Amino acid sequence: MDADPLAADVNAGWPIRVAIVDDHPVVIDGVRAWLAGEPRLRVVATGDDPDEVLRAAPDAEVVLLDLRLHGRMVLDKLAELSAAGRRVVVYSEHSDPPTMLAALDAGAVAFLAKHEGREHCVGTVLAAAHDRPYVPPALAGAMVGDARPDRPALSDKEREALLLWFQSMSKASVARRMQISEHTVKQYVDRARIKYTRAGRPAATKAALLARAIEDGLVRPEDIGIYRSQASADRPTP
Repeated sequence: MDADPLAADVNAGWPIRVAIVDDHPVVIDGVRAWLAGEPRLRVVATGDDPDEVLRAAPDAEVVLLDLRLHGRMVLDKLAELSAAGRRVVVYSEHSDPPTMLAALDAGAVAFLAKHEGREHCVGTVLAAAHDRPYVPPALAGAMVGDARPDRPALSDKEREALLLWFQSMSKASVARRMQISEHTVKQYVDRARIKYTRAGRPAATKAALLARAIEDGLVRPEDIGIYRSQASADRPTP
């Protein structure tokens, strides 16, 4: 099942609550200003310590996290937050492909380079809150440029389920479109994850699985990059 308490809160209405963790006040002020221009988003806490920020805003749906805090890379904290069910968008100046892919492997739902502008920042946060992929230009380059050769053989149904899942809001909507059960959709997605793990390219999160699919040519970044509400498309036809 796709249900989780944060998703329920997001679907209940606006605004989406966002926490910003960065050790540069000027960055926090700039991102806050960007997000303030989007009525569907509200910054509820900021600071340079992830634990303190989330104690102040335990109900934040999205955490925008600088990957380097006080001179130290915090991939371990990213993994901890992701394992706890947090939707973490990494926002970092360290945008080399290995770092970006490592962040996705650690559980980030997206990676945003600090040189990318307001449009991508807002789009990434909105998409993250709805568990939808968003691929800004720098991340697209990292995914496409990854030359790791081990490509598992996915069945046609597994490929179809992945493609629809990347483009829709839930496995339930994929099930409706494929005219199969939601359980079967989950089986297809889980099988794809198992195959990637056996190939030495684990994909525990939706973002990591999307990265693998783009690396292997199953999905084009430009097909995923723009956030669009799928609410009407995902409603069952009367």
